[in-house]
Amino acid sequence: MAKQRMLKFVGTAKETPEKRDAAVRSHDFDEIYREFADQKATEQASRCSQCGVPYCHSNCPLHNNIPDWLRLTAEGRLAEAYEVSQATNTFPEICGRICPQDRLCEGNCVIEQSGHGTVTIGAIEKYITDTAWDRGWVKPIKPAIDRTESVGIIGGGPGGLAAADVLRRAGVQVTVYDRNDRAGGLLTYGIPGFKLEKDVVMNRVKQLEDGGVEFVLSCNVGTDISFDAIRGKHDAVLIATGVYKTRALTDPGCDAKGIVRAIDYLTASNRKSFGDEVAEFEDGTLNAEGKRVLVIGGGDTAMDCVRTAIRQGATSVKCLYRRDRANMPGSQREVTNAEEEGAEFVWLSAPKGFSGNPVSSVTVQKMRLGAPDASGRQSPEPIEGGIYEEEADLVITALGFEPENLPEQWGTEELETTRWGTIKAGFGTHATSLPGVYAVGDIVRGASLVVWAIRDGREAGEQIIRFLDGAERVAAE
Repeated sequence: MAKQRMLKFVGTAKETPEKRDAAVRSHDFDEIYREFADQKATEQASRCSQCGVPYCHSNCPLHNNIPDWLRLTAEGRLAEAYEVSQATNTFPEICGRICPQDRLCEGNCVIEQSGHGTVTIGAIEKYITDTAWDRGWVKPIKPAIDRTESVGIIGGGPGGLAAADVLRRAGVQVTVYDRNDRAGGLLTYGIPGFKLEKDVVMNRVKQLEDGGVEFVLSCNVGTDISFDAIRGKHDAVLIATGVYKTRALTDPGCDAKGIVRAIDYLTASNRKSFGDEVAEFEDGTLNAEGKRVLVIGGGDTAMDCVRTAIRQGATSVKCLYRRDRANMPGSQREVTNAEEEGAEFVWLSAPKGFSGNPVSSVTVQKMRLGAPDASGRQSPEPIEGGIYEEEADLVITALGFEPENLPEQWGTEELETTRWGTIKAGFGTHATSLPGVYAVGDIVRGASLVVWAIRDGREAGEQIIRFLDGAERVAAE
């Protein structure tokens, strides 16, 4: 019976949730995709071919049991589908919204390779968990027993929260220290609401709070509390700070007013969405309204800035990227969304200098792709004479992030780092050079995907439980 409900990819075409009209959505920060209806989600889930070797599963960083919860959805067994989804993913409704499925699960779907169009895995994942919240299937965390051991987690982003969930379900006492006034990290302040509405994140934070996780917010480790004090207070510590240091421009005039960092710009916008008073938004420093905006970069952060500027009422929005569309690191889906909303992409272009203070124009160097670099990607190189001026009142730099020097900030030189400044942590164990101290997410990997941080956090939570159980404590001591 179950088999008859599946393998419908030949007769049933791929459909994605309806997108709100670009002319409407570009004026608000609501999510742009509508929900699947029950019937449509069931229909789309039934397209799964139930592969013997599911590449969607193996190419998901969390190794989600995707064919299983697709089958359960097709059979109308949504509560069970949620349980299977939740078993391997702490935040399936978040991954369903912001994961680059086109590069991960959906990009490796077998029926996509056969020309029938991938199963819309991300949209169904989002639908399952949104339904679970609506119908009360998402239960508070209630450990079978409460343990006396405690773990301090530095950083309340996806990696830290995923670890907190695993540890608290095992009865461990958990305290999360975060520099911001709300938990969630980039989920809260870095990703705009049109991709991830903030109540989705806050619901998970509240679930952790209701389950006994303590949050110490607006707390800067190294200033408000020392790293050694946190180590002394807890039986184990997890570092999940992420990477927030922005790669800086070095071109002439780059210190002019009107040239701002992407993280500052997005944080201000997200704070406004919470109803906060943001002085730099009100005075126009971090507000694109009525301005000619130029975003520099080609990753997902640049796409977030471009689309935010449009919603703030910029008179024009352009994105400069030094490679072409095929070689950009950001999601092609996000580029398409931005173009629909009115953004212009200027490919094979890089800044060479800035004029005016406040900035009034950018000197642009046209590029071409030359020989491959060490990663195999073609390196951009300047075209002789290919220089022109691009007018701009607000320049947003989205050139990527680097790790802060935590050993220096925290006075902990024995915490080993790599030559890139990331923390050295064991593969799979996430153990650092300090006994009982673990690290996960971007502070170990460098800037990466939310789903990888969730995987790291879940793995580290299990490893810390082993440590607390004594399996590894003797070796560490």
